[in-house]
Amino acid sequence: MPEERTKRRAAIDKAEGKAPSTQAGEFVREEIDHVREGKHGARSTKQAIAIGLSKARRAGVALPAPKAGRTSKSTRRSAARDSARGRTAPNRTPSAKRSRATSEALEREPHAAASKTALSRQAHASARTRGPTARKAAAKKAARTRAAHGTSTERGTSARKGSARKSSAAKRRTSAAKP
Repeated sequence: MPEERTKRRAAIDKAEGKAPSTQAGEFVREEIDHVREGKHGARSTKQAIAIGLSKARRAGVALPAPKAGRTSKSTRRSAARDSARGRTAPNRTPSAKRSRATSEALEREPHAAASKTALSRQAHASARTRGPTARKAAAKKAARTRAAHGTSTERGTSARKGSARKSSAAKRRTSAAKP
């Protein structure tokens, strides 16, 4: 079951008119966080992403099943089943036995699938399959978004300044408390 705050963030994305894939990204992020926190593991980054997408579909995100030729028939069928579950009974309590079996199986898996390196490798591989035109369009959109929200270096600098102020204030408090 996805966490309430994940459902809430996805609902906000939907209200803002964002694409279903963006809404589903919240569930994928939750899954990656679970692997990083050690709640469970994943055999690969792709598996962690797939679990997140499945949760999104079951929670009612209108994410279509992948097209024929992109994935196996069983994956498409599973995605269609998840979407149907999301449309009919998104809040139904899952079977305790199945849930426990899945959790125990995932707990035995490694946690490296959520590392920065693994995610970077997955993103790079995914981008390669899309072709140069799609990559160029994505880069242009990223540049536009960066321009609209300030450059990453500006955001990083202001964030560092804020944390530096907080840490210096904390040091002053602790030194003042000492006799």
